[in-house]
Amino acid sequence: MADVLSPALLREHPLPEPTGGKDARGGVLVLGGARATPGAVLLAGRAALRVGAGRLTLGVAASVAGPLAVAFPEAGVLGLPEDADGAVTGPGDALGRELDRADVVVVGPGLDAPEGTLALLRAVVAGAPGTTPLVLDAFALGVLRDAPDVRDAVRGRAVLTPNAAEARRLLGEDPADAPDEGADDDDPVAARLADAYGTVVVCAGVVAEPGGRRWRSSTGYSGLGTSGSGDVLAGAIGGLLARGATLAQAACFGTEAHGVAGDRLAAAVGPLGYLARELVDELPAVLVGLRTR
Repeated sequence: MADVLSPALLREHPLPEPTGGKDARGGVLVLGGARATPGAVLLAGRAALRVGAGRLTLGVAASVAGPLAVAFPEAGVLGLPEDADGAVTGPGDALGRELDRADVVVVGPGLDAPEGTLALLRAVVAGAPGTTPLVLDAFALGVLRDAPDVRDAVRGRAVLTPNAAEARRLLGEDPADAPDEGADDDDPVAARLADAYGTVVVCAGVVAEPGGRRWRSSTGYSGLGTSGSGDVLAGAIGGLLARGATLAQAACFGTEAHGVAGDRLAAAVGPLGYLARELVDELPAVLVGLRTR
């Protein structure tokens, strides 16, 4: 059975509280953002900073790097190679330096082409130090099942954040067989995926670590199922990892903070209709509440 996440449980495993400047809180590198979807990277990056990360660099298709840098002055922005349709085609020449200095790398938000995504993932696992944790989301999960070299490289150092359909695809199952969220409590797909891939997995409100414990969120309205919400979750987990949290700890705190942010907005706006960007702005106060309630 999964332990239920709660402020009392989370207080037993407090987040690291670094002192000093931004470098002490770690640097996050978010890679994604095809020409049509740079907002996914913006949401993930903002979430990383809102949970306390100190530095942020965003990698997006080169054609939207300039506008994104203007829209998000708190972040450094790196242009990635793209094709005529605006899909990211690979890492480019400047990524190596950013991988060297990143404390965590988030890959996937806003990517939309399998070949370019796989090239980017291979560059990350080859170029980032072996101790650098990774968060894989969205299209990065779509190519992972058929890339055994990348699967081997991320074992023990990654958090995967699939939805239920993506999780079943990663397991080689029919995504159409996915039950409603919360319907498979006795054998959550997150736990099976964690064991299969050797990573921490967050899926449908369940956090699982390979061969070990699992936790279930106590919160979260259906309004969380909105465009960009998963990008916020991936970025929040990345920001907590940058602060020094363990993989499972960052996944648990990120999952619960994401759900409580949804609860707050459900009360203020309604159970449906709030936006992912509004979740981001709730995160600092939510984390304070999780530490002190």
